[in-house]
Amino acid sequence: MIFSKLDFQKNANIGLFSLATDKFALGNRFIEKNDKQIMEKVLKVPVYQISALGTGLIGIFAAANSKGIIISDRIYNEEIEEIQRNFDVLVLETKHTAFGNLILANDTGCIISQDLKKHKNDIRDFFGVDTRVGTIGGMDLVGSLGVCNSKGCIVHKAITDKEKKLIEKILDVNVFPGSVNFGNPWVKSGVIVNTNGFIVGDQTTGPEMGIASEAFGFV
Repeated sequence: MIFSKLDFQKNANIGLFSLATDKFALGNRFIEKNDKQIMEKVLKVPVYQISALGTGLIGIFAAANSKGIIISDRIYNEEIEEIQRNFDVLVLETKHTAFGNLILANDTGCIISQDLKKHKNDIRDFFGVDTRVGTIGGMDLVGSLGVCNSKGCIVHKAITDKEKKLIEKILDVNVFPGSVNFGNPWVKSGVIVNTNGFIVGDQTTGPEMGIASEAFGFV
């Protein structure tokens, strides 16, 4: 099985509560056992259940590629320590916490928000990939407006040609404008993906699934 539709406790915004790389996936503590099993079957990686700032919003507060996880120093100490027991972790000292909204990365490259510009070199060295500041549709929330694996990327439909070319160059992927969950342009909110498979929110339409399958390299 390379794809599935899913909701977490009747919430189709599954990308807010989870993320995946080619080595591991993160999910919140409240994911039900059956949902965790579906994630592991589709993504073919172990799923670790954690929390961030006492919430299940892992997809918002963390960014990752196969090298490791980037989080803010404002995450609770006990949460940081738990994550560090299982992963390489970069803890950035910043007023920003929602790194999942500010970083778009795969195992080849990384696009970051202007808000993280001063941390660009730290992020580059940690992820081990070329890292550039960019926007999608003129907006800084590149991690919310795009979602990728190492084969392709879906982005907000407002993306410009210049922005598209930068993402394609740095991440070494094809970029497809699209949506999830019946027209939601904030695509990260409804997708969990790696190179083994992808999961979308259960309100995602057939045409949206078709774009995702092509974008992520499964057709």
